[in-house]
Amino acid sequence: MSTDIREFVVKALEEMNYDVEGLDDETTLGPAGVDLESLALAELAVRVEEQYGVKFNEDESERMAVMTVGEFSAFVGSRVAA
Repeated sequence: MSTDIREFVVKALEEMNYDVEGLDDETTLGPAGVDLESLALAELAVRVEEQYGVKFNEDESERMAVMTVGEFSAFVGSRVAA
């Protein structure tokens, strides 16, 4: 499941005009990685929420900036499985 989520996240980032070349599971979503700012993180969260029917609370949304792509995909996968 997390592989499908990872593919969705990468596709969403690409659609949001972020460079996904060289992106891997260790790439952070925030600074020093994809470099998503707060509005972009919110957009990614909304896309994931709409696709997978999960909801993120404010604390979880703030933690997304320090997550790697792999951690975020696994986190969403655990929420989908719950």
